[in-house]
Amino acid sequence: MHQMHLTVLWDQRECLLSFSLSRSILSSLLGDSEKHLVDSKAREPVACSVCLGILPFSYSVDKKLVAERESADELAVSISNLIRQQGFQIDSFSLEVSVPPIIQENDHIACWLYMKRKFESELWFQGKPLPECISAKDALKISLAVTLETLLLCAGNGLDRIDGDIKCSGFSTSEVDAVVERSFLSLQANELPECLKLPLEQSSEHCCLEFLRYRTQIYIGGRYLKYSRNVSQTCWIIDDERMGEASVEEILDSNILPMCRGDNYKFHAAGREDMDVRMLGSGRPFQLEIQNARLVPSDESVKSLETEINKLVGLKNLKLVDSRSWDLMREGEAEKQQYVARVWISCPLKDEDLHSISSLRHGELFSKT
Repeated sequence: MHQMHLTVLWDQRECLLSFSLSRSILSSLLGDSEKHLVDSKAREPVACSVCLGILPFSYSVDKKLVAERESADELAVSISNLIRQQGFQIDSFSLEVSVPPIIQENDHIACWLYMKRKFESELWFQGKPLPECISAKDALKISLAVTLETLLLCAGNGLDRIDGDIKCSGFSTSEVDAVVERSFLSLQANELPECLKLPLEQSSEHCCLEFLRYRTQIYIGGRYLKYSRNVSQTCWIIDDERMGEASVEEILDSNILPMCRGDNYKFHAAGREDMDVRMLGSGRPFQLEIQNARLVPSDESVKSLETEINKLVGLKNLKLVDSRSWDLMREGEAEKQQYVARVWISCPLKDEDLHSISSLRHGELFSKT
């Protein structure tokens, strides 16, 4: 399964403005930028005092501009367009939404304390526990998920469905959230910090939006053979001087990473050999972990690398594997304690010499490589 993680971060700090939602890109996505971008100095404060604008789908683009959406569908279209521009090949996605802590405190705690202060003398209110209600973060996530499934032509993970509709399962709480909640509920309304003055004041400061897209790692594994005594397993540099003419890691990376259009990679092998030692026979098991790959190569494309890479390094059994394929690595770790050596002797051996050598046990061998 080739899954993509979508993270939508809302924050009040200017440093979290996303490069992917700059004014030029918004203009290219939406056509007429003037329809959606409003000069924040020329308008009255309209940001919701509870959610700071994330549910009306308005957010800061830079210090002077506020982007507005008429619905969650418009925001979902922008997200799907950004994914298509990057050329991601996916068959499922996970959507994660992060909002400033002040929004959670506003919509779940501050509003409740305000009601408590205002209605605590009323009989109908007395003894009422803090209600469980959907948070602004969960509401935004559900609003985006349905449209994203349609636009991306794949299902979202971590979403409960009843009769085809997406439902909120439980509430987005964590251990940190619970501690914050208990702390605030122990306060009286007149003890609240300045940022939670009741009733909440209307704000002209909208949240900033950052959109991150990242797909789960893909793995390509097999066995490598090393034909040259001047090739290390990984890039080897001593005192700014490169050792050897190449490395197994770099040869694999230069061929596989462009094929997957990934951002980075990690090379894993079952053990290692010295640079001036060849790796022959069945080869050494390895895995190449491709991070944030845009494309997943076909089995035929991966197999073709066995023919293309055949000079300093050779490949066997190359294929797409999953994260559970560490059994292949453990197999190599068990084998690395067994060695075969070819020995040259200047004089002929007799049968008794061979018998004497074969009878040796727990001998200590010295080798120079």
